[in-house]
Amino acid sequence: MKLILASKSPRRKQILSTLNIPFDVEVSDIVETIDESKPLRKEIEKLSFLKANEVFKKHENDVVVGSDTIVTLNDIVLGKPKDRSDAYRMLNLLQGNKHTVITAVSIISKNMSETFSVISDVYFYPLSDEEINKYLDSDEPYDKAGAYAIQGLSAKFIKKIDGDYYAIMGLPIGELYHRLIKYLK
Repeated sequence: MKLILASKSPRRKQILSTLNIPFDVEVSDIVETIDESKPLRKEIEKLSFLKANEVFKKHENDVVVGSDTIVTLNDIVLGKPKDRSDAYRMLNLLQGNKHTVITAVSIISKNMSETFSVISDVYFYPLSDEEINKYLDSDEPYDKAGAYAIQGLSAKFIKKIDGDYYAIMGLPIGELYHRLIKYLK
């Protein structure tokens, strides 16, 4: 039995490697869509399960972990920006405000499965147009939900967090570890 991470995220791979447990990576091909008229926590949990389950169908003797993260501001989902102006719009909304990051994780094996989610609040300092545009000149914001990476260049924008730093990055490693150990026995 092996552990498989169903994700293309280099951050999730990096975080999972801190457990010092060997694992493989296999990307799920599901179409990631959520229905914003439904509870966002349930929708993101559904996505994490669909990712894990698709990979599990090919590896039924293994343990598969799938995860997904969304950034929300007043129940509006801020996905990955389409372009620079979309990234600017998102960062302008986030600056000076509190927003919520929801990360869901699903663990699937032959004998059991579970899905959980972690909710964290992130507070941004007020930002000037110049600060936002300088950040947008980097490559960092364009493949991240909410157009920022808490562990990267935008760390200087973060006033405080209430929640799990690693969940904001994309994988709540502490909680995952404590749930995962029963699967790997």
